[in-house]
Amino acid sequence: MLKGKVAVVTGSTSGIGLAMAKALAGQGCNIMLNGLGDAAAIEATRKALADETGVEVAFNGADMSKPDQIRGLIQETADRFGGLHILVNNAGIQYTSSIEEFPEDRWDAIIAINLSSAFHSTKAALPHMKKAGWGRVINTASVHGLVASIHKAAYVAAKHGIMGLTKVTALETAEDPITCNAICPGWVRTELVEKQIAARAGEAGLSVEDAARQLVEEKQPSKTFVTPEMLAQVAVFLCSDAASQMTGVSVPVDGGWTAQ
Repeated sequence: MLKGKVAVVTGSTSGIGLAMAKALAGQGCNIMLNGLGDAAAIEATRKALADETGVEVAFNGADMSKPDQIRGLIQETADRFGGLHILVNNAGIQYTSSIEEFPEDRWDAIIAINLSSAFHSTKAALPHMKKAGWGRVINTASVHGLVASIHKAAYVAAKHGIMGLTKVTALETAEDPITCNAICPGWVRTELVEKQIAARAGEAGLSVEDAARQLVEEKQPSKTFVTPEMLAQVAVFLCSDAASQMTGVSVPVDGGWTAQ
């Protein structure tokens, strides 16, 4: 479906971002990976994805808190592949604490990576999409872009900001064949969530699996974790012709969390 298209997926060396990169590559899309991790492991991931799908896969280790590196990521992608059609803003970090005890440097880091990076990458990518005559911006938001939870002031603020950025981007590109939408996952067992599960297990004297079960049952009526692969297939759909008139919307994939 996406043969010949080019996608940048930020935060794609693991978790949700990697699943999205794999799904887009499976549709014939050339991929620019981005993220953190061991260089050898990242290269192995890059090579495996290229070998499995037959598309071109590259990697750029841009620090998503640095606007100049973000611009470099977008430009390198366009130069290497001859254009850019799909941008998945997925990079994110987390820190949990009450507002009164929230470290200011952690607030700044979360806003920079979870919100500001999406602005900088979108700003840099849109001219390439307009030149190509087709584009998709997909923002990985969260149920926390729609509702709040305690001890997540920076994360909730950033994700609510992503929802606003999504709508403005959609309006400004509405007359172009470009869409911008946000996917809002509930609980997914990513590395960020595993840390929260481990902390809960330690505080309550629970096993990791009991803590995970308790975590998901508190918020998610389905009592089942969302998988990265589910979210990846939503991203693929948002790139399809069927979704060409879907823009500026949030797509909750949350087991009923935000239906309550």
